[in-house]
Amino acid sequence: MEKKLADITWRDGIAIVAIDSPPVNALSNRVRSELGRALQHACATPGVRGIILLCKGRTFFAGADIKEIGKAKDWPDLIELGDLIEQAPAPVVAAMHGSAFGGGLELALACHYRVAVPSAKVGLPEVNLGLIPGGGGTQRLPRIIGAAKALDVIAFGRPLPASQAHVLGLIDSLVDEQDLAWGAVQFLQSKLDTQHAVVPVRDRSDALAEARHDPGLFERFRAENKRVLRGLDAPEAAICAIEAAVNMPFEAGLAFEHEQFVALAASSQSAARRYAFFAERNSVKVPDIPAGTPALTIDSVAVIGGGLMGTGIATCFLAAGIAVTLIEQSSEALERGVAAVDRNLASAVKRGQLTSSKQAAARTRLEPTINIGAVAEADLVIEAVFEHMDAKQALFRSIAGIVKPTALIASNTSFLDIDKLAASISRPERFLGLHFFSPANVMPLLEIVRGAFTSSSAIVTALKIAQKIGKTPVLAGNCPGFIANRAMAARSQLVGTLLLDGFTPQEIDEASVAFGFPMGPFQMTDLVGLEVAASTPTGEDSMGILRTLIASGRVGQKAGRGYYDYGNDRVPVPSPEVAALLAKLSTGRKPDWTAATIAEYQLFPVVNEATRILEEGFAVRASDIDVAIMLGYGWPAATGGPMFWADSIGLDRVVSGLRVLAERYGVTYAPCALLERLAQGGGRLHEVQSARFADVNVAGR
Repeated sequence: MEKKLADITWRDGIAIVAIDSPPVNALSNRVRSELGRALQHACATPGVRGIILLCKGRTFFAGADIKEIGKAKDWPDLIELGDLIEQAPAPVVAAMHGSAFGGGLELALACHYRVAVPSAKVGLPEVNLGLIPGGGGTQRLPRIIGAAKALDVIAFGRPLPASQAHVLGLIDSLVDEQDLAWGAVQFLQSKLDTQHAVVPVRDRSDALAEARHDPGLFERFRAENKRVLRGLDAPEAAICAIEAAVNMPFEAGLAFEHEQFVALAASSQSAARRYAFFAERNSVKVPDIPAGTPALTIDSVAVIGGGLMGTGIATCFLAAGIAVTLIEQSSEALERGVAAVDRNLASAVKRGQLTSSKQAAARTRLEPTINIGAVAEADLVIEAVFEHMDAKQALFRSIAGIVKPTALIASNTSFLDIDKLAASISRPERFLGLHFFSPANVMPLLEIVRGAFTSSSAIVTALKIAQKIGKTPVLAGNCPGFIANRAMAARSQLVGTLLLDGFTPQEIDEASVAFGFPMGPFQMTDLVGLEVAASTPTGEDSMGILRTLIASGRVGQKAGRGYYDYGNDRVPVPSPEVAALLAKLSTGRKPDWTAATIAEYQLFPVVNEATRILEEGFAVRASDIDVAIMLGYGWPAATGGPMFWADSIGLDRVVSGLRVLAERYGVTYAPCALLERLAQGGGRLHEVQSARFADVNVAGR
């Protein structure tokens, strides 16, 4: 007999309807069905004075069941649940803890009141799946907090801490963290005592008044966020749906929301975003690691190097509640490093990722020192010094006899040979790469690089660490550049060649931005610095263009001159000096390609190199590569990453384009064997698992 998911208890005429469907109380068909019957029973009970809706376990309803999108739904769907709640004979209170996201928050919005514990988070993140709320969220939220605020919440899909939601008026009261049910009962009792008439959210209009007197609100929002929302279907649909809430009756607005949701659910962008969602969750599954492999306990971390990367890495662990020893060679360098950590923590507070009290607590966990012997107490030692093999090897040799035998040792190298570094210590099974992307305290990707001797326990530990510090881990094999850097280096090589053919940096960058990247390759090089780009062996300096620009002082945005010229506003402006240099080097055989062709031709080599990575066994699965390149390089998630995108446009088209490039620029661009085989056989690249792991049962962590 299946476990009952819904339970009702009574307190002085108040029904407490509790759902218990671990792990996250997702609003699946079965959960909705049992919840609907429980609400009907509570509503039909004589003398019912009020109803409280809450969840057991670690969270309130964390959203709908994504796997059910596009499938037939049993009674009741979210709209019908909302109707049940709004038609209840007594006020209904949603009592929230954990994460009330998506359909979970939509259900709460249908309730007459909402309370939450201070640690709760709420949000409507559907745009991150290429969708909009489909259970009335676009119609009810503006009626509670106003259209202008609802635009920010829904169009960007960002989660809100309970304190901020309370200020917005989305949450009516914050209650005791230790007894949510009691707090909800007390809140409801206070409302019952006032005998104040309860108005269903659908019938409220006061919060819409401001938008109804501001007809330019929606066009202003579009204009102000044009760059961020460019080319994305879901945010535009969200804007239109909120506009409908302002201008249409509730039922008409609800019907409009449904039409938009159905159209988006069938779109290529939503398919790509949902694929990316599951790909991120699959990246923690490593097929050749036995289930039950123990993880090591990591209570303290030593970070060697107080530069940009080291301080960013330190910030990640401090914010996650882990003690960090930051080690530098001099007091001056250490002082700069500590100041950088302080700035990082302050920025986290400003972004709403940390409270002031948690910032202060994190700061107390930092132990700065110039004593390298401090690594002796660390459970994990991370090296983040200059990217030079000899320097790193010397460092590892110097600490090999100091670290405790149980400690993990990691390098933050972005392209050096992990096995050569591991040879510097006596226990290579405890050595691995932890490749953070810059800035480490902001970028979500962590490539975990497995060497020839890295133990399964070390990998499992790294996967758990990544999740602890809020990173998405991707396991990579030991090859130059690992996954993201190696694959994207193919683009760097191609665009350098395109410059020699007569294309301008702005033509190439504009094509990339039109495709969906936040910036083009030359804008990115200017941002990180030409000297940094020139130091990476995974890149390509065609005909010495980089070296020539660096020699003339054009080192990037920081100098006001790189591939572009920059004023105080840091807006890139085409440079006559760079144009003159490129004109001298031009082959004079610029092809007549459209912007779309330029974008595709600079990305086809990425697909090809990514497929080689898979073919050679340096990635577990194609979807891991998509995750790495989306999170590490800003590849537009609306296309699902290079592997998914290649399938969506047709592998035969990719292979054909690569052959054009190979004929024009050499065999480097010839399609690899796996790509050709899949194209010929009608295979799907994004579903491929590396042959190295194909016959191994997946052990999820």
